Amino acid sequence: MKTKVFITRMIPDEGINMLKKNKNISLEIYEKDQKIPRKTLLKRVKGVDVILSILTEQMDAEVMDAAGPQLKMIANYAVGFNNIDLDAAKNRDIIVTNAPGPEIVESVAEHSVALILALLHRIVETDRFTRAGKYKGWGPMMFLGTDLADKTLGIIGTGRIGAGLAARLYDGFGVKIVYTDLKRNMDFEKKFKAKYRTKMQLLQEVDIVSLHVPLLPSTKHLISTKELKAMKKTAILINTARGPIVDELALTKALTRGEIGGAGLDVYECEPLIDCKPKDTYELRKLPNVVLTPHTASATVETRQAMSRVAAKNILAYLGGKKIPNKVR
Repeated sequence: MKTKVFITRMIPDEGINMLKKNKNISLEIYEKDQKIPRKTLLKRVKGVDVILSILTEQMDAEVMDAAGPQLKMIANYAVGFNNIDLDAAKNRDIIVTNAPGPEIVESVAEHSVALILALLHRIVETDRFTRAGKYKGWGPMMFLGTDLADKTLGIIGTGRIGAGLAARLYDGFGVKIVYTDLKRNMDFEKKFKAKYRTKMQLLQEVDIVSLHVPLLPSTKHLISTKELKAMKKTAILINTARGPIVDELALTKALTRGEIGGAGLDVYECEPLIDCKPKDTYELRKLPNVVLTPHTASATVETRQAMSRVAAKNILAYLGGKKIPNKVR
């Protein structure tokens, strides 16, 4: 009997082709390039052995039970796995994998640099200004930004992406690096001449704060009112990690009041909503000192194909009785 694999949304083709080549797999893919409706998801997973899930789908007890007791694996098409109920998976003896890779480090680190430069050089503001036909000639005081060179970067989380960002800014721009993490990272300190600080010390000292931690109960609202008040009025905040790490309403208030200089966001607390309460008086989307991208930090051909391959390799390793390379649980 063939192993039934269901993919909750179309992904780049390399991983799909790898699965199709295995004659022991019966592959189904949700046909539309959009988030699968919950009712449809619960119906389509019935009887499948493996789910290749997208981070927009909550893989909770209801989904696992809808699939049935034969469900043995959830292969997540993402580095993070906060969309999967690991306890529910453990109770049902379901294997969970994620899809990390060096390509993701490259893409997300580069995207973080792009957000930083866009804010410091006011790229989005000046683009809108120019497109609107408002540019009437050069002026010495027009849209003054800030140089990145010689600034101090504060990295919260020194994993592969945090280290990738540090490498680009330390080597390329001469940026000074300070960091905080659960414990001191001596290799990181040696490589980038980085200084260890507590979170609050870091926030008070740096010009740029960049977040690179996973979303856990301990990291939800890691940045909120207290932390934002500690930052310099000229400092900017970058979040390419997970939205709920930042208290979005507190951030919007701080930006509106001029308590920090700006923010570059690729992820959102109530994603896909931009502003958890769209009708509140603090509208993130209208602020000029904010650059917003739609969770596309890893959206390069190279990275998304690599993630597709990694997810497929996890499934094929499981089916072949081999060691699963990216097992979360």
